[in-house]
Amino acid sequence: MTELPDPVEGTPLIAPSSTDHPLHEQAVEACRSVFDPEIPVNIYDLGLIYTIEISDENDVHITMTLTAPGCPVAGEMPGWVQEAIAGVGGVRNVTVDLVWQPPWGMEMMSDEARLELGFM
Repeated sequence: MTELPDPVEGTPLIAPSSTDHPLHEQAVEACRSVFDPEIPVNIYDLGLIYTIEISDENDVHITMTLTAPGCPVAGEMPGWVQEAIAGVGGVRNVTVDLVWQPPWGMEMMSDEARLELGFM
């Protein structure tokens, strides 16, 4: 588990993803294949994936959180994400950091997730 440093004024709490990398969409879809066993929505649409950073060498670094620190699958879910991303063709290495700052909130869910869970 990695603690993020206190933000410097003007620095975003969540680092931007490598959305312009050719493997980004495939990495997103891989994240969408992972579900919290207690919630019928994938972890990407739940807003648990904060950053998908992909290097020029196709190394992928995921920064993610969980809905709560006491989540029963806290020890397992980062491994599930790592396995899912490692299955994307062309990915060289995958690292996953589990962070608690900023804390997850329901506003991080996609509209699809809110609809699925009856919040819309």
